[in-house]
Amino acid sequence: MGTIAGLWREAVAAEHAGPAYLVQTGEGWQPVSWAGAGRAVEEVAAGLLALGVEPGDRVALLSRTRLEWLLSDLALASIGAVSVPIYPTSSAVECAYVLGNAGATAVVCENPEQYAKIAPLRAELEALERVVVFDGAPGSAVTLAELRERGRAALERDADAVLGASARVADGDLLTIIYTSGTTGPPKGCVLTHRHYRTMTDVVTAVPGLFESGDRVLLYLPLAHNFARLVGYLGAGAGFTLAFCPEVSDVPKALLDVRPTILPTVPRLLEKAYATIQSSVGEMAGAKGRLARWALDTGRQASRARQRGSRLPPALAARLAVADRLVLRKVRARFGGELRLAVSGGAPLAAEVAELFHAVGIPVLEGYGLTECTTASHMNVPGSYRFGTVGLPLGGIEARLAGDGEVLLRGETVFAGYWQDEKATREAVTADGWLLTGDVGSLDEDGFLTIVDRKKDIIITAGGKNVSPQNIENALKAAPLVSQALVIGDRRPYLAALLTIDPDEAARVAATGTEARVVVEQAVAEVNRHLGRVEQVKRFAILDRDFLRELGELTPTLKLRRRVCEEHFRDVIETLYAAEDTV
Repeated sequence: MGTIAGLWREAVAAEHAGPAYLVQTGEGWQPVSWAGAGRAVEEVAAGLLALGVEPGDRVALLSRTRLEWLLSDLALASIGAVSVPIYPTSSAVECAYVLGNAGATAVVCENPEQYAKIAPLRAELEALERVVVFDGAPGSAVTLAELRERGRAALERDADAVLGASARVADGDLLTIIYTSGTTGPPKGCVLTHRHYRTMTDVVTAVPGLFESGDRVLLYLPLAHNFARLVGYLGAGAGFTLAFCPEVSDVPKALLDVRPTILPTVPRLLEKAYATIQSSVGEMAGAKGRLARWALDTGRQASRARQRGSRLPPALAARLAVADRLVLRKVRARFGGELRLAVSGGAPLAAEVAELFHAVGIPVLEGYGLTECTTASHMNVPGSYRFGTVGLPLGGIEARLAGDGEVLLRGETVFAGYWQDEKATREAVTADGWLLTGDVGSLDEDGFLTIVDRKKDIIITAGGKNVSPQNIENALKAAPLVSQALVIGDRRPYLAALLTIDPDEAARVAATGTEARVVVEQAVAEVNRHLGRVEQVKRFAILDRDFLRELGELTPTLKLRRRVCEEHFRDVIETLYAAEDTV
């Protein structure tokens, strides 16, 4: 099957036409050639060898999404060392847990701020011997520039040092330990080999119509997460240009500057854009408003026809051309104007969000997977997609539903187990190789998978009814004013919800003289109108702040940690059920 080290050597040797990477500097976005990136990886790899890093050593990566992160990861893969990503938003306590559990011998971190989390730990973590810092080198740390200089010196003594080390890496060797962020309990380290990621890269690269020559991909997702990590390897496998955007807040400008053709994303960014588009159109009056609504309606009609696989009737095609020229292309221009498709993962995406983007000419292909299956098992692909589902299984993946609806997966990309945790591994993978995902799903007549919810998140009401909160939450978040939604009701007589509101949308609502609560009440009523009685939200509370990653209420990938949220807002929840007999 091959290794990630081999994948990288092949990519550099291929001499792709476009640059390998784009990085933002004070002088704008600067290209990095494949040859230049290849030299950098070799120098970092040789420097790590000179520093004493050996095959099998665990080396942590603690940084935002930037070129140096990926180059360091590829350098570690090239010498048989094991990368251990840590989210840059992690606290010192969280860093200590991962470093200690993995037995990391070295850390590569971004800057003095990240180093400050590591410095106090060096005395208590005996295995931790070396620290490399990209920007600056406080204390006894080595700068990345110094590491590369050591590497150049080592290569002058032995030009084949890295090539020889790469040749000794086998596809079954450990590539990485990725610690799941987890919505409950301490994180567990997922053990993934070179074979796992090389197989996944080859499978996704082979999807017809997904990649085209000259593609530019904007990456803002954290490289500590398996989704972004796969995108990094896909750049080598497919030969596209990868642009790094370390800050989510910079994404709107980066879209205009880079003009990507593909955007890997999580639903949160799409949901916010959806809310902005809906609000903007809703505020338009007169002929301008009528034109915008007509154009979106025309786009939706075309979307529905394309979802069915039908050719557009001539009259609809003509209307769509006018709608596109007058309105829809202006919406696409906000995303750079050349966005061919977006790929959404990490959390469920509401069908209405995907449909709106499709209506304006940006297909959003939703996928599904988890770290334990090396990122993805299912995906909607060009020419075969259904909004509201996560698509069909990718090549080489077996998928079925257990009797209780749990999604089970089997294939070459199912992980090797949890690091030093045989009990948890046995609980996650059956004796015949089926991964128990913990997600409940349903299949349509053609095999497209819809994720219903996490098994542990299913609400069982006091009346014994099973309710999936995820679908209700997605429907509530489709309202422009609602930022986050947490539906509760386990062992309760009815469902309630904790809602947060988007500050920008709240300001627009306030400017009209309307109370935010009135708008939210209308949104909840509209959602309830499409739900069965037991699924309806009977009461809700608007919180005075959003759910926060810093308080442990969100995972690094922005999924709700339900139990933490419920604990933090216990008093609010109790007020929602204080007069339950009247409902």
